[in-house]
Amino acid sequence: MPKAAVESATPYLPERRTLRVLQQAVQSCEGCDLYMRATQAVFGEGPAAARVALVGEVPGDKEDLQGHPFVGPAGAILDRALEEAGIERRDVYVTNAVKHFKFEQRGKRRIHKKPNSAEIRACRPWLEAEMAVLRPRVIVCLGATAAQSILGSSYRLTKEHGKFVPHAWAPHVTSTIHPSAILRAPDEDQRHAQYRGFVADLEKVREMLDAA
Repeated sequence: MPKAAVESATPYLPERRTLRVLQQAVQSCEGCDLYMRATQAVFGEGPAAARVALVGEVPGDKEDLQGHPFVGPAGAILDRALEEAGIERRDVYVTNAVKHFKFEQRGKRRIHKKPNSAEIRACRPWLEAEMAVLRPRVIVCLGATAAQSILGSSYRLTKEHGKFVPHAWAPHVTSTIHPSAILRAPDEDQRHAQYRGFVADLEKVREMLDAA
């Protein structure tokens, strides 16, 4: 019987769950077809005691090759913004809604492609398991894909970013743009404006942590 294009990661989750065990188990996941072309699964990273979980969309080219999240250009922007917002890196765990790189081959380049709703749904058990182990105080969704994967398809990042809502996975969930969106801005003025908005949203997270 041919394998379905998209199923679910649920059968691949281990019974015993720690971040290390999950990180090892995800490498065997065939819950959707993305594993067939990716170099490896890219799981989340950060301290188990992190109070903030940053959830992006999908690993990029560098992340796929290196096996670590947010090590590409977007990761550099994220690190700078966290520092400016006053959030210590030791307080942050970073991951993605989808664990395998999705791309389109153009010559020698692999161009990132947005995962579809079925792929996001198939990978959701990994993210849910991560958050259940981590139990962060705040989840920050980076970009619309991550926000809709956690907060539902009707969530609108452009209207709701920077606002906090309660969730089963954390006392507070909020959203902001993905740092890669800053890289894609058409000119320097827009890049600067988007970056300042990104930092402002992260400053609200730091204020929430300070209040706690």
